[in-house]
Amino acid sequence: MKLNTLILAAAALLATPAFAHDDATLDAMTAPHGGQLRMSGAYHLELVLAKDARGDAPAPVRVYLSDHGGKPLPVAGASASALLLSPAGKQSVVLAAAGDRLEGKARYAADPGMKVVVTLKLADGQSETARFEPFRAR
Repeated sequence: MKLNTLILAAAALLATPAFAHDDATLDAMTAPHGGQLRMSGAYHLELVLAKDARGDAPAPVRVYLSDHGGKPLPVAGASASALLLSPAGKQSVVLAAAGDRLEGKARYAADPGMKVVVTLKLADGQSETARFEPFRAR
């Protein structure tokens, strides 16, 4: 009995790193849509902002949802908001389902000092939050 418990405990410890991704690990991964990946609960969120945005015209704010293995998940029935915090100020953007992603538009400049907080509400009512630094050098 003790040997079985020990084997199960060892297996759980060895399996844990496959499920836990810290920001540094996610930053080292290539994001499927060229954005920045973050983990929130059982999900990976990928924030994609326009790398050439200058703040003079609305630019897309996109969030893609996937599982820990990178398998895309449907966004039907989900909604989100993104709070963009930059040296120029802050703004909130509503994101709605648009095909395989959640999307909205905002006026922002591609600034390395920008931080973004995405709050996602899934169709089942579950909420997730992730913090990004989309233009920070990695």
